[in-house]
Amino acid sequence: MAVDLAQKAQNFTNRGRQALESGRYELAVDMLMEAVNAAPDALETRKLLRAAQIANFRKNGKAGFGAKMGYMLARQKIMALVKKGQGLEAMAEAEKLLSQNPLDPDNIEAAVKAAEAAGKTDHAAITVEAAYECSNKDPALLERVATYYQMAKNWAKARDAYRKLSEIKPGDQRVMQLLKNTEAQATMNAGWEQTAGKKGGFQNLIANKEQAKKLDQANKAVITGEDADALIAEKLAQIEKEPKNMNARRALARIYMQNKRFEEAVGCLQQAIEAAGAMDPELDRMLSQATVQYYDQQIELYRQAGQEAEAEEMEQAKNQFVFDDLASRVERYPNDLHLRYELGIQYYTYGYYDEALEHLQLAQKSPKDRLWALYYLAMCFLAKEQIDMGVMQLETARDQIPTMDELKKKVVYQLGICAEAQGDLEKAYQYYKDVYSADVGFEDLSERMLAVSQALKAQKQ
Repeated sequence: MAVDLAQKAQNFTNRGRQALESGRYELAVDMLMEAVNAAPDALETRKLLRAAQIANFRKNGKAGFGAKMGYMLARQKIMALVKKGQGLEAMAEAEKLLSQNPLDPDNIEAAVKAAEAAGKTDHAAITVEAAYECSNKDPALLERVATYYQMAKNWAKARDAYRKLSEIKPGDQRVMQLLKNTEAQATMNAGWEQTAGKKGGFQNLIANKEQAKKLDQANKAVITGEDADALIAEKLAQIEKEPKNMNARRALARIYMQNKRFEEAVGCLQQAIEAAGAMDPELDRMLSQATVQYYDQQIELYRQAGQEAEAEEMEQAKNQFVFDDLASRVERYPNDLHLRYELGIQYYTYGYYDEALEHLQLAQKSPKDRLWALYYLAMCFLAKEQIDMGVMQLETARDQIPTMDELKKKVVYQLGICAEAQGDLEKAYQYYKDVYSADVGFEDLSERMLAVSQALKAQKQ
């Protein structure tokens, strides 16, 4: 079924590209909409769709008041889906909206929020980039674009957007101040790249030493010691003034985690989730990571103290948390295919093969996890002694992995075990040999090859 969907998506993409290139924009939109519905993760297809939507909108002219009311109702529907955590459904509705008007700033914002809710920030970026490249004279659109780039910390593009906006609104002091801020950030970032590795180079770009110190702290990948304490105090003060500022709360949690203050990170993220008042996949993910790291820290402390029983008890508690947390997040975000994959692995690990199959079959739709999902699907079928089904998944995975990487070695090795179990020793030996040529030390391969080789010789005698 997954292979059929992938082929269907490719067919529609090809037809959509042809229609776009020949100027049949409405047909291109229809074909590419079908393609992204079949393969929501296909980034290049969504880029083509965005180009087709913009070309079609430009050709057919702008919408009237009635259409704008329709946009508003559609945006309300999208945001309702976002609040429910139904990111993929929200993205599907957003594509319908963008097919009507892909350059309306409010439509773009709704599409970006839908993509972010689905955990697809790269798809959100496509929407913004396409709008910016194709319509950079609309002040409302420019401001939305600039705001997005600021949030993404792409200061150079934010600066360029504000420059264009300042040309359209030459007397707007607020726009001029925003331009000034982003120009400073863009210059400082560029200066840091140019002076990286030179002692005092970054500070020398800035006259104000206190400002230099803050910026130096903020640009460090890992912030520790006094720098961390200073930034923690700054973020706490910022959160006190702006309790709904999720960026500040995320930044604070990251600093805690960098400094192995995991218990404080967990508390910070729990407060952030409560303050957000709505489901936030990123905060949930960070809370999960911080909690697991807290467990690992405690386990290590127990082991260092020689308290093995307590360490084992904490290990079991961690494993239970990971399982329960994944199950809970899948319930909240049922369309997050990577979460489905992770939960499927958990079910497989604990021997719940039917439950694992349910989640891994859905996870196949994710290009990122598809091949590993196929491997674990096969392992579930093999554990259930459904050999033919297992071999089918393994062969599908093998044919889609171009090089003998770690996953392909596992896949081909398992095919060898299946062939051996079914009595086809020659095929088993060939599978083992394929893996052996890439990794002579892979698992128990040498012993298996020797045993199969001896069995084949015995058959010929």
